[in-house]
Amino acid sequence: MRILLLLILLMLNAACEQAADPVARESTGVRVEQRMGAAPDPGFARAIEPREFTFPDDHGAHPDFATEWWYFTGNLRHEDDRRFGYQLTLFRVGLKSAEPPDDSNWRANQLYMGHLAISDIEDRRHHAAERFSRAAAGLAGTGRRPVDVWLGPWSIRSRGATPFPLTLSASTEEFAIELTLEAGRKPVVLQGEQGLSRKSATPGNASYYYSHTRLPTRGEIRIGEQRFAVAGDSWFDREWSSSALAPDQAGWDWFALHLDDDRDLMFYRMRDKQGHAQRFSSGVLVDRTGRTSRLSLDQVELQPTRFWKNAQGTPYPVAWRMKIPQYDLDLSVEALLDDQEMQMTVRYWEGAVEVSGSANGVGYLELSGYARE
Repeated sequence: MRILLLLILLMLNAACEQAADPVARESTGVRVEQRMGAAPDPGFARAIEPREFTFPDDHGAHPDFATEWWYFTGNLRHEDDRRFGYQLTLFRVGLKSAEPPDDSNWRANQLYMGHLAISDIEDRRHHAAERFSRAAAGLAGTGRRPVDVWLGPWSIRSRGATPFPLTLSASTEEFAIELTLEAGRKPVVLQGEQGLSRKSATPGNASYYYSHTRLPTRGEIRIGEQRFAVAGDSWFDREWSSSALAPDQAGWDWFALHLDDDRDLMFYRMRDKQGHAQRFSSGVLVDRTGRTSRLSLDQVELQPTRFWKNAQGTPYPVAWRMKIPQYDLDLSVEALLDDQEMQMTVRYWEGAVEVSGSANGVGYLELSGYARE
Protein backbone atom coordinates (compact mmCIF):
# COMPACT_ATOMS: atom_id res chain seq x y z
CA MET A 1 0.00 0.00 0.00
CA ARG A 2 1.43 3.36 -0.93
CA ILE A 3 0.30 6.97 -0.64
CA LEU A 4 -2.97 6.81 -2.60
CA LEU A 5 -4.35 9.43 -4.94
CA LEU A 6 -5.52 11.24 -1.84
CA LEU A 7 -1.94 12.28 -1.23
CA ILE A 8 -2.36 14.77 -4.04
CA LEU A 9 -6.05 15.68 -4.07
CA LEU A 10 -5.46 18.80 -2.00
CA MET A 11 -3.78 20.34 -5.05
CA LEU A 12 -6.52 19.61 -7.54
CA ASN A 13 -8.60 22.74 -7.09
CA ALA A 14 -5.57 24.96 -7.49
CA ALA A 15 -3.58 22.88 -9.95
CA CYS A 16 -4.67 24.67 -13.10
CA GLU A 17 -3.81 28.01 -11.49
CA GLN A 18 -0.23 27.05 -10.65
CA ALA A 19 2.72 28.25 -12.72
CA ALA A 20 3.65 25.74 -15.38
CA ASP A 21 7.27 25.43 -14.33
CA PRO A 22 7.89 22.60 -11.83
CA VAL A 23 8.95 23.98 -8.47
CA ALA A 24 9.84 22.70 -5.04
CA ARG A 25 6.99 23.36 -2.63
CA GLU A 26 7.27 24.57 0.95
CA SER A 27 5.42 22.41 3.44
CA THR A 28 1.81 23.19 4.24
CA GLY A 29 1.62 20.45 6.84
CA VAL A 30 -1.59 18.81 5.63
CA ARG A 31 -2.18 15.30 6.93
CA VAL A 32 -3.01 12.55 4.46
CA GLU A 33 -6.31 11.69 6.08
CA GLN A 34 -7.52 15.30 5.85
CA ARG A 35 -7.99 14.80 2.09
CA MET A 36 -9.09 11.19 2.07
CA GLY A 37 -12.80 11.74 1.91
CA ALA A 38 -12.59 13.38 -1.50
CA ALA A 39 -13.65 11.34 -4.52
CA PRO A 40 -12.14 11.69 -7.99
CA ASP A 41 -14.06 12.62 -11.12
CA PRO A 42 -16.64 9.82 -11.59
CA GLY A 43 -15.59 9.49 -15.24
CA PHE A 44 -12.42 7.65 -14.25
CA ALA A 45 -12.19 3.85 -14.35
CA ARG A 46 -12.26 1.90 -11.09
CA ALA A 47 -10.32 -1.18 -9.99
CA ILE A 48 -13.23 -3.60 -9.61
CA GLU A 49 -11.93 -7.06 -10.56
CA PRO A 50 -8.64 -8.77 -11.39
CA ARG A 51 -7.16 -7.98 -14.80
CA GLU A 52 -4.44 -9.42 -17.02
CA PHE A 53 -1.16 -7.55 -16.68
CA THR A 54 0.95 -6.95 -19.77
CA PHE A 55 4.61 -6.03 -19.55
CA PRO A 56 6.29 -3.78 -20.41
CA ASP A 57 3.07 -1.87 -21.28
CA ASP A 58 1.86 -1.73 -17.66
CA HIS A 59 5.05 0.05 -16.61
CA GLY A 60 3.61 3.04 -18.48
CA ALA A 61 0.73 5.38 -17.69
CA HIS A 62 -2.94 4.39 -17.22
CA PRO A 63 -4.76 7.69 -17.87
CA ASP A 64 -8.20 6.04 -17.59
CA PHE A 65 -7.56 5.96 -13.82
CA ALA A 66 -7.41 8.98 -11.54
CA THR A 67 -3.94 8.37 -10.19
CA GLU A 68 -0.89 6.15 -10.23
CA TRP A 69 2.63 6.11 -8.87
CA TRP A 70 6.10 4.75 -9.51
CA TYR A 71 7.50 4.22 -6.01
CA PHE A 72 11.10 3.35 -5.13
CA THR A 73 12.70 2.86 -1.73
CA GLY A 74 16.01 1.29 -0.81
CA ASN A 75 18.79 0.80 1.72
CA LEU A 76 22.28 1.53 0.38
CA ARG A 77 25.83 1.50 1.76
CA HIS A 78 29.02 3.36 0.93
CA GLU A 79 32.30 1.39 0.86
CA ASP A 80 33.19 2.68 4.35
CA ASP A 81 29.89 1.13 5.55
CA ARG A 82 28.12 4.47 5.80
CA ARG A 83 24.39 3.78 5.48
CA PHE A 84 21.68 5.61 3.54
CA GLY A 85 18.01 5.14 2.86
CA TYR A 86 16.33 6.72 -0.15
CA GLN A 87 12.85 7.30 -1.56
CA LEU A 88 11.88 8.53 -5.01
CA THR A 89 8.22 8.61 -6.02
CA LEU A 90 6.59 10.12 -9.09
CA PHE A 91 2.79 10.44 -9.03
CA ARG A 92 0.42 11.07 -11.93
CA VAL A 93 -2.97 12.54 -11.01
CA GLY A 94 -5.86 12.98 -13.40
CA LEU A 95 -7.63 16.27 -12.76
CA LYS A 96 -10.51 15.50 -15.11
CA SER A 97 -11.39 12.35 -17.05
CA ALA A 98 -12.18 14.33 -20.22
CA GLU A 99 -9.43 15.61 -22.51
CA PRO A 100 -8.81 19.38 -22.21
CA PRO A 101 -9.58 21.70 -25.13
CA ASP A 102 -6.88 21.56 -27.79
CA ASP A 103 -6.33 25.31 -27.95
CA SER A 104 -3.10 25.72 -25.99
CA ASN A 105 0.10 23.77 -25.26
CA TRP A 106 -0.33 24.76 -21.62
CA ARG A 107 -3.69 23.07 -21.08
CA ALA A 108 -3.55 19.74 -19.26
CA ASN A 109 -5.88 17.35 -17.49
CA GLN A 110 -3.06 15.71 -15.54
CA LEU A 111 -0.73 16.76 -12.75
CA TYR A 112 2.59 15.17 -11.76
CA MET A 113 4.09 15.29 -8.28
CA GLY A 114 7.38 13.94 -6.96
CA HIS A 115 8.84 13.16 -3.55
CA LEU A 116 12.58 12.68 -3.06
CA ALA A 117 14.25 11.83 0.25
CA ILE A 118 17.60 10.62 1.58
CA SER A 119 18.14 9.37 5.12
CA ASP A 120 21.78 9.87 6.12
CA ILE A 121 22.01 7.44 9.03
CA GLU A 122 25.53 8.39 10.19
CA ASP A 123 24.84 12.13 10.12
CA ARG A 124 21.35 11.59 11.66
CA ARG A 125 19.67 13.76 9.03
CA HIS A 126 16.67 13.26 6.77
CA HIS A 127 16.68 15.31 3.57
CA ALA A 128 13.41 15.67 1.65
CA ALA A 129 12.07 17.66 -1.30
CA GLU A 130 8.90 17.93 -3.34
CA ARG A 131 8.21 18.93 -6.92
CA PHE A 132 5.13 19.19 -9.12
CA SER A 133 3.97 20.31 -12.54
CA ARG A 134 1.09 20.00 -14.94
CA ALA A 135 1.63 17.51 -17.77
CA ALA A 136 1.95 20.14 -20.48
CA ALA A 137 4.62 21.51 -22.81
CA GLY A 138 6.91 18.57 -22.00
CA LEU A 139 7.27 19.57 -18.35
CA ALA A 140 6.14 16.16 -17.03
CA GLY A 141 4.82 12.94 -18.48
CA THR A 142 5.54 9.44 -19.66
CA GLY A 143 7.28 8.24 -22.81
CA ARG A 144 7.29 5.21 -25.08
CA ARG A 145 10.29 3.25 -23.83
CA PRO A 146 9.53 0.41 -21.33
CA VAL A 147 9.82 2.77 -18.35
CA ASP A 148 10.01 6.51 -19.00
CA VAL A 149 8.55 8.92 -16.46
CA TRP A 150 9.77 12.44 -15.80
CA LEU A 151 8.93 15.50 -13.76
CA GLY A 152 11.23 18.27 -14.89
CA PRO A 153 14.78 17.01 -14.26
CA TRP A 154 13.59 14.13 -12.06
CA SER A 155 13.24 10.92 -14.06
CA ILE A 156 12.79 7.15 -14.00
CA ARG A 157 14.03 5.66 -17.27
CA SER A 158 14.97 2.36 -18.85
CA ARG A 159 18.37 2.44 -20.47
CA GLY A 160 17.40 0.37 -23.48
CA ALA A 161 14.68 -1.76 -25.03
CA THR A 162 14.00 -3.72 -21.81
CA PRO A 163 12.73 -2.31 -18.49
CA PHE A 164 16.00 -3.03 -16.71
CA PRO A 165 18.57 -1.61 -16.17
CA LEU A 166 16.55 1.30 -14.84
CA THR A 167 18.02 4.71 -14.00
CA LEU A 168 16.70 6.96 -11.23
CA SER A 169 17.88 10.56 -11.46
CA ALA A 170 16.75 13.37 -9.17
CA SER A 171 18.50 16.33 -7.60
CA THR A 172 18.10 19.49 -5.58
CA GLU A 173 20.77 22.00 -4.58
CA GLU A 174 21.08 20.21 -1.24
CA PHE A 175 21.10 16.55 -2.27
CA ALA A 176 20.72 14.15 -5.20
CA ILE A 177 20.54 10.52 -6.34
CA GLU A 178 21.84 8.93 -9.53
CA LEU A 179 21.12 5.20 -9.30
CA THR A 180 21.00 2.20 -11.62
CA LEU A 181 18.65 -0.67 -10.72
CA GLU A 182 19.27 -4.08 -12.31
CA ALA A 183 16.68 -6.79 -12.83
CA GLY A 184 16.44 -8.98 -9.76
CA ARG A 185 16.39 -12.77 -9.75
CA LYS A 186 12.76 -12.83 -8.62
CA PRO A 187 9.78 -12.32 -10.94
CA VAL A 188 7.28 -9.51 -10.58
CA VAL A 189 4.87 -9.95 -7.65
CA LEU A 190 1.16 -9.33 -8.25
CA GLN A 191 -0.15 -8.04 -4.93
CA GLY A 192 -3.53 -8.91 -3.44
CA GLU A 193 -5.89 -10.96 -5.61
CA GLN A 194 -3.87 -11.46 -8.83
CA GLY A 195 -2.86 -7.81 -8.70
CA LEU A 196 -6.16 -6.40 -7.36
CA SER A 197 -5.46 -4.90 -3.94
CA ARG A 198 -8.73 -4.21 -2.09
CA LYS A 199 -8.64 -1.46 0.55
CA SER A 200 -12.21 -1.68 1.87
CA ALA A 201 -15.53 -3.44 1.29
CA THR A 202 -16.75 -0.73 -1.09
CA PRO A 203 -16.48 -1.94 -4.71
CA GLY A 204 -13.78 0.03 -6.49
CA ASN A 205 -11.93 1.02 -3.31
CA ALA A 206 -8.96 -0.89 -4.62
CA SER A 207 -5.86 -0.51 -6.76
CA TYR A 208 -4.00 -2.55 -9.33
CA TYR A 209 -0.71 -3.23 -7.60
CA TYR A 210 2.49 -5.06 -8.47
CA SER A 211 6.04 -5.00 -7.10
CA HIS A 212 9.62 -5.77 -7.96
CA THR A 213 10.69 -6.58 -4.43
CA ARG A 214 14.50 -6.80 -4.63
CA LEU A 215 16.46 -4.95 -7.31
CA PRO A 216 20.29 -4.77 -7.06
CA THR A 217 21.21 -1.09 -7.00
CA ARG A 218 24.40 0.89 -7.58
CA GLY A 219 25.14 4.54 -8.12
CA GLU A 220 25.84 7.79 -6.34
CA ILE A 221 24.27 9.84 -3.56
CA ARG A 222 25.23 13.49 -3.17
CA ILE A 223 24.66 15.48 0.02
CA GLY A 224 25.91 19.03 -0.26
CA GLU A 225 29.35 18.78 -1.89
CA GLN A 226 29.96 15.21 -0.69
CA ARG A 227 29.49 12.32 -3.12
CA PHE A 228 29.14 8.70 -2.06
CA ALA A 229 29.36 5.63 -4.28
CA VAL A 230 26.69 3.29 -2.93
CA ALA A 231 25.25 -0.18 -3.45
CA GLY A 232 22.35 -2.17 -2.03
CA ASP A 233 18.82 -3.23 -2.90
CA SER A 234 15.69 -1.34 -3.91
CA TRP A 235 11.97 -2.06 -3.76
CA PHE A 236 9.80 -0.88 -6.69
CA ASP A 237 6.01 -0.57 -6.25
CA ARG A 238 3.50 0.29 -8.98
CA GLU A 239 -0.15 1.10 -8.31
CA TRP A 240 -2.98 2.79 -10.13
CA SER A 241 -6.42 3.54 -8.76
CA SER A 242 -9.44 5.86 -8.67
CA SER A 243 -10.48 5.25 -5.08
CA ALA A 244 -10.69 7.04 -1.76
CA LEU A 245 -10.55 5.66 1.73
CA ALA A 246 -13.83 4.55 3.29
CA PRO A 247 -15.39 6.97 5.85
CA ASP A 248 -14.28 4.82 8.80
CA GLN A 249 -10.64 4.55 7.69
CA ALA A 250 -7.90 6.77 9.11
CA GLY A 251 -4.69 5.54 7.48
CA TRP A 252 -2.25 2.66 7.23
CA ASP A 253 1.08 1.21 8.34
CA TRP A 254 3.09 -0.26 5.44
CA PHE A 255 6.17 -2.49 5.76
CA ALA A 256 8.53 -3.53 2.93
CA LEU A 257 11.37 -5.66 4.30
CA HIS A 258 14.43 -7.35 2.80
CA LEU A 259 15.44 -10.23 5.08
CA ASP A 260 19.01 -11.53 5.11
CA ASP A 261 17.83 -15.05 4.24
CA ASP A 262 16.75 -13.61 0.85
CA ARG A 263 13.03 -13.48 1.69
CA ASP A 264 11.05 -10.31 1.06
CA LEU A 265 8.04 -9.27 3.12
CA MET A 266 5.35 -6.67 2.47
CA PHE A 267 2.41 -6.03 4.76
CA TYR A 268 0.07 -3.08 5.11
CA ARG A 269 -2.26 -2.62 8.06
CA MET A 270 -5.36 -0.53 7.34
CA ARG A 271 -6.55 1.30 10.47
CA ASP A 272 -9.96 2.62 11.44
CA LYS A 273 -10.40 5.93 13.25
CA GLN A 274 -10.11 4.18 16.62
CA GLY A 275 -6.69 2.80 15.61
CA HIS A 276 -7.84 -0.79 15.12
CA ALA A 277 -6.58 -2.94 12.25
CA GLN A 278 -9.16 -3.69 9.57
CA ARG A 279 -9.76 -6.97 7.78
CA PHE A 280 -8.59 -5.60 4.41
CA SER A 281 -5.04 -5.44 5.75
CA SER A 282 -2.92 -7.63 3.51
CA GLY A 283 0.58 -8.62 2.44
CA VAL A 284 2.87 -11.15 0.83
CA LEU A 285 5.95 -13.18 1.73
CA VAL A 286 8.33 -13.85 -1.17
CA ASP A 287 10.80 -16.71 -0.71
CA ARG A 288 14.31 -16.85 -2.13
CA THR A 289 13.05 -18.48 -5.36
CA GLY A 290 10.35 -15.87 -5.94
CA ARG A 291 7.44 -18.04 -4.80
CA THR A 292 4.79 -15.96 -3.03
CA SER A 293 2.52 -16.60 -0.05
CA ARG A 294 -0.33 -14.19 0.63
CA LEU A 295 -0.68 -12.84 4.16
CA SER A 296 -3.96 -11.90 5.84
CA LEU A 297 -4.60 -9.93 8.99
CA ASP A 298 -5.23 -13.16 10.93
CA GLN A 299 -1.71 -14.39 10.14
CA VAL A 300 0.24 -11.27 11.14
CA GLU A 301 0.57 -9.93 14.69
CA LEU A 302 1.71 -6.31 14.83
CA GLN A 303 2.38 -4.31 17.97
CA PRO A 304 4.07 -0.89 18.26
CA THR A 305 6.87 -0.89 20.82
CA ARG A 306 8.14 2.70 20.67
CA PHE A 307 6.81 6.08 19.49
CA TRP A 308 8.54 9.25 18.29
CA LYS A 309 6.81 12.64 18.38
CA ASN A 310 7.38 15.45 15.92
CA ALA A 311 7.54 19.12 16.93
CA GLN A 312 3.76 19.40 16.64
CA GLY A 313 3.22 16.50 19.04
CA THR A 314 2.15 13.88 16.48
CA PRO A 315 3.22 10.41 17.70
CA TYR A 316 4.51 7.95 15.12
CA PRO A 317 5.14 4.27 15.99
CA VAL A 318 8.75 3.96 14.79
CA ALA A 319 9.45 0.54 16.34
CA TRP A 320 7.33 -2.62 16.02
CA ARG A 321 7.10 -6.28 16.96
CA MET A 322 5.92 -8.37 14.00
CA LYS A 323 5.08 -12.04 14.43
CA ILE A 324 3.99 -14.45 11.69
CA PRO A 325 3.85 -17.83 13.48
CA GLN A 326 2.98 -19.81 10.34
CA TYR A 327 6.37 -18.89 8.87
CA ASP A 328 8.36 -18.89 12.15
CA LEU A 329 8.94 -15.16 11.99
CA ASP A 330 9.31 -13.06 15.14
CA LEU A 331 10.77 -9.72 14.09
CA SER A 332 11.69 -6.40 15.65
CA VAL A 333 11.41 -3.56 13.13
CA GLU A 334 12.93 -0.25 14.21
CA ALA A 335 13.62 3.07 12.48
CA LEU A 336 17.27 3.70 11.67
CA LEU A 337 16.50 7.38 12.25
CA ASP A 338 13.46 8.52 14.21
CA ASP A 339 12.83 11.78 12.34
CA GLN A 340 12.07 10.61 8.81
CA GLU A 341 8.81 12.53 8.56
CA MET A 342 7.84 13.88 5.13
CA GLN A 343 6.60 17.36 6.06
CA MET A 344 5.62 18.55 2.62
CA THR A 345 2.30 19.30 0.90
CA VAL A 346 0.98 16.20 2.63
CA ARG A 347 2.51 15.00 5.89
CA TYR A 348 3.39 11.35 6.56
CA TRP A 349 6.32 9.34 7.93
CA GLU A 350 8.42 7.19 5.63
CA GLY A 351 11.88 5.90 6.37
CA ALA A 352 14.57 3.28 6.52
CA VAL A 353 14.28 0.56 9.16
CA GLU A 354 16.40 -2.26 10.53
CA VAL A 355 15.08 -5.77 11.21
CA SER A 356 16.28 -8.15 13.93
CA GLY A 357 14.99 -11.23 15.72
CA SER A 358 14.33 -14.56 14.02
CA ALA A 359 15.74 -12.94 10.86
CA ASN A 360 17.83 -9.85 10.27
CA GLY A 361 17.41 -7.34 7.49
CA VAL A 362 16.54 -3.83 6.39
CA GLY A 363 13.55 -2.20 4.77
CA TYR A 364 11.17 0.74 4.65
CA LEU A 365 8.20 1.71 6.80
CA GLU A 366 5.40 4.13 5.89
CA LEU A 367 2.97 5.58 8.47
CA SER A 368 -0.03 7.70 7.53
CA GLY A 369 -3.10 9.08 9.27
CA TYR A 370 -1.53 9.87 12.64
CA ALA A 371 -2.73 12.99 14.44
CA ARG A 372 -1.44 15.17 17.25
CA GLU A 373 -2.42 13.92 20.69
